[in-house]
Amino acid sequence: MDGQPAATTGKTVDIHRITQMIPHRYPFLLVDKLIDMVPGERATGIKNVTANEPFFQGHFPDRPVMPGVLIIEAMAQTAAVIVVAALGEKAEGKLVYFMSIDSARFRRPVEPGDQLKLHCRKEQHRRNVWKFSAEAKVDDVVVAEATYTAMIMES
Repeated sequence: MDGQPAATTGKTVDIHRITQMIPHRYPFLLVDKLIDMVPGERATGIKNVTANEPFFQGHFPDRPVMPGVLIIEAMAQTAAVIVVAALGEKAEGKLVYFMSIDSARFRRPVEPGDQLKLHCRKEQHRRNVWKFSAEAKVDDVVVAEATYTAMIMES
């Protein structure tokens, strides 16, 4: 399968492989690529923020700002790929649900043209519950951070 080895090399996961690993789709797929991934441990997600994002039509038309909750969601999607890469093909496409979001902080607005780098690291893993900490950066400046816990749903 084209692109499949990327999930296990610890390097890069492209958009094609991401869509095989997690069920999110446009307009709610909020991560374009993962780099520096160590399955089950950490990765950096990349989200290229463009002016044609559907949420900018209403948030806010005169001064478009990416909603903070979507930045948190992009962090969580990055973490979901880290989890699926660790668990293998049997976990592909499974749903991952938030259980908690803690210590969320938003430092500055994210606007069209920004590239979000979502630095996610596993803090804890017990059974099907995973806890991650993450920072979102634009040009090496922290724009948001959070700690969150999620559960992967077993069939």
